[in-house]
Amino acid sequence: MRILVLGSGGREDAIAWALEWGHHANDDEVFVAPGNGGSRLRLDVDPTDPQAVVDLCRREAIGLVVVGPESSLAAGVSDALREASIPVFGPSAQAAMLETSKAFCRSFATKHSIPSPVSEVFAGPQAAEKALLWAEQQSFEIVVKADGLAAGKGVVVPSSVDERNAAIQTLSLSGDLVLEERLFGEEVSLLVFTDGITICPMPPARDHKCIGEGDTGANTGGMGVYAPTAACPSDMVDRIVQEIIQPAIDGLRAMGIAYVGVLYAGIMLTAQGPKLIEFNCRFGDPEAQALLPLLQSELKSVLLACVNGTLSELEIRWSAKTSCAVVAAAPGYPSHPILGGVISGLESVAKSDNVQMFHAGTEKAGNEIRVNGGRVMCVTGLGEDLSSARDSAYAAIKHMNFEGQQIRRDIGWRELARTTGGYANSGVDIDEGNRAVDLMKKKVEATHTSDVLGGLGSFGGALSVRSLMTMDDPVLVASTDGVGTKVMLATDLGRFDTIGHDIVNHCVNDVLVQRATPLFFLDYVASSSISAEMVASIVGGMADACAANKCVLLGGETAEMPGVYSPGHFDVAGTLVGVVDRARLLPSKTIEPGDLMVGLLASGLHTNGYSLVRRIFAGLPLDVAPQGWTCTLGDALLASHRSYLNVLDLALKGDVIKGLAHITGGGFEENIPRVLPPGCSAKVDLGSWPMIPIFELIRDVSGLPDRELYRTFNMGIGMVIIVKPSDLEELRSQIEEPIWVIGEVTSGNREVDLA
Repeated sequence: MRILVLGSGGREDAIAWALEWGHHANDDEVFVAPGNGGSRLRLDVDPTDPQAVVDLCRREAIGLVVVGPESSLAAGVSDALREASIPVFGPSAQAAMLETSKAFCRSFATKHSIPSPVSEVFAGPQAAEKALLWAEQQSFEIVVKADGLAAGKGVVVPSSVDERNAAIQTLSLSGDLVLEERLFGEEVSLLVFTDGITICPMPPARDHKCIGEGDTGANTGGMGVYAPTAACPSDMVDRIVQEIIQPAIDGLRAMGIAYVGVLYAGIMLTAQGPKLIEFNCRFGDPEAQALLPLLQSELKSVLLACVNGTLSELEIRWSAKTSCAVVAAAPGYPSHPILGGVISGLESVAKSDNVQMFHAGTEKAGNEIRVNGGRVMCVTGLGEDLSSARDSAYAAIKHMNFEGQQIRRDIGWRELARTTGGYANSGVDIDEGNRAVDLMKKKVEATHTSDVLGGLGSFGGALSVRSLMTMDDPVLVASTDGVGTKVMLATDLGRFDTIGHDIVNHCVNDVLVQRATPLFFLDYVASSSISAEMVASIVGGMADACAANKCVLLGGETAEMPGVYSPGHFDVAGTLVGVVDRARLLPSKTIEPGDLMVGLLASGLHTNGYSLVRRIFAGLPLDVAPQGWTCTLGDALLASHRSYLNVLDLALKGDVIKGLAHITGGGFEENIPRVLPPGCSAKVDLGSWPMIPIFELIRDVSGLPDRELYRTFNMGIGMVIIVKPSDLEELRSQIEEPIWVIGEVTSGNREVDLA
C-alpha cells in the first residue's frame, strides 16, 4: 500500500516513522506531503487545498491518507477525499469544529452535558468591550482565547487584570473571543483512536505549553511532553472517556457525523472531577512524538480499522515503558522565529540509545539541515520510568545544536516532584535514624562522666570544665578530620567498627602532638541511606575509642543524603577538643640540630593513602591472605589507626619529649617539618625500623619509587618523637614498647632528607 501523511511537522514525521517501523514485511511506501528535512519520501502539495490533495492521491495511487494538521481538517481535505472514495484517517470539517471553533465546542459541550468551565463567546464589532465588562463581573480568574485556530498560541492565561484586559484587546483584533473560567488542578491530555463508535484510549500524557522553564512565558504549540502520567491512572482514563469523550462521539453521531480519526481531549483534573479544557481533532504535536514510540501494535492496522469501522475487532497494545519528548525551538519562537540556521549533531542524536529523533521545522539544503520553522526538532527518550526516559532524551539532545536554540530543561518536573512521596520516599528514613540512636546509646553514654550535662539527642553537647581550674593557663586544642577513602574499603567489606576507631584516634594524635589530652569528641556520619546497624557500628567504634582515650563522646550528627552519596556509601568526620596547660605546649622551642628522631610503629596505613592503595590492589580480592601473612588483605587494610595517647602518657608527664610529629597524609616530608623551628631540617634513615608486611607488599607490587611511597604512606612509623640524645634511655624506660631511632635533626630550612 502507498500511504500519504499530510503535513510537515514533527507530528507527521512521527506518524511516518511509526508507519514505516510497523509495516514489517509489507511493501508499503510512506510519503509525506509536503514533508520536512527529515522526510524520506516527499511529495509536493498544499495540504490545505482539498482538490490538489485529491489529484495528488489519484496520480500517486495512494491507498490511505493520514491527515496531520488541523488546518487541513478545517479546509475540508478529509471530506474531499471521502467524496473521491480515497480512504482517509481524519474527521470531517464539520466534526473538526470541536477544535476549529471554540465557540462551537463550548456550545456543544453544554448541550451534551460535558463537564466544562464557565465560558462566554464574544463576537462582532464590540466584542472587546463586552468581554471586558463580562470579565469584570466574574468572581473567578479568566482565560482568554481566540475562537479560531492559532497553532496552540491563541490562548492567554493572564497573571493580572491588566494582562487579562490587554489579551482581550489584542486577540479581539483577529476575530471572535471566548472567555473562560480558569480551571485549577492537574492538566492531562487524553488522545483516543475512534471509528465513530468504538473508542480506544492512548496512554494519558502531559504536555508543557509555556516557552519558559518552570511553566513561564508565552504559550506555544508545545515544548515537550511525557506519557503516561501518574496523574491520570486507569480509573481516571475510564472516567474521562465516559464523561467527556463518549458523549462527544455520541453527540456527533446523533448529528449524523461519524468521527473517524484521533480525538484529543485536553483535561483539567479539578477537585470536582475532570473538566474539558479543549478538544483537538488530530494527533497532538508533540504528543504524537511521545505516544507513537509506545505503540506496539501496527499503526497501519489501527488506522485502517478506524477508517473501515472495525476498531472493535482490534486489540491495541502499548508498551509499559515511559516516553519523554523534548522540543528544540528556533530563536525568537513563538512570536518571531528566526529561520535559516544550520543544525549540527543530528548524527550523534540518531545514534543515541533509547531515543528517537523527529524532524519538525527543518529543511534540507544540499548536505545541510536548516531551521525552517518555530519548533525545529523533537527528541523522544524511552525508559522504564519518567526519570530514565527523561535522562535519555536530554543526554541525546545535548549533541544537537543550532544558533539560538530554545530547549526547556524541565520537561516532566512536576511529575518528578509529585512522585517523591514523603521524606522516607526521598531516601531519608527518620525511623531508621531513631533506631540507630537506640542501638548506639549505651556505648555513647558509657563514655560520659559527671561533667557531661544533658543526654544523647540534645541540640548541642554541654560539658562542665571545672576540672580545668587546676591548670594555671588552660589552652583548648582542637582537631577536625576524616578518614578519607578508607570508608569505601569498609563499605566493600561490610565492616564499619574500625572506622569509628580511626577517626577518634586520628584526632587524638593530632592534639597529642601539642601535649593536649582529650576532653570530648563530636562525630559526623553521612550516608546515602541510614542503616541503623551500620551507623551503630561506626559510632560504637567511636565510643570504644573515646573510652580507651579517656574522652567523652559528647554528641554528633547522622546525616542521610541520598543523591550526594552513591547507594551504600558513607563518610565520617569528627572534631576532638583537648586541653593542655600553656606552659606545657609542644613543640618545644629548644629543638636543635643533633636531636634524635625516634619512631613508634604504626598499625598499618592508618587513614592515609587509600585512594592509591585501592588502585594498587584492584586486582587482588580482599579476602586473600598473601603468602606469609596471618591475616587477609582486607584485615590489614582495615587495621585501625593507632592512638599514641596511652603509649606516651608517662613520657608526656615528664620533660624529655621536645616535639611530636603525627605521620599522616604527606608522610615524613609533609609532617616532620611542622614541628621544626627555623634553621632546622631532618634526616630520616630509611631501613632503620622494621617494615610491616603491608608496606613490603605495596612496595613490591606497585613499582613506585621510594620517594613516592614515603610521601604518601607512613611506611610503618605513625608517630615521631624528638629528644636530645642524652634523654634517649629515659624515654625508652617511659615507653612500654620497642622504639627505633630513625634519624636526627640537622641544620637547614625545614626540609626532610630521606637517606
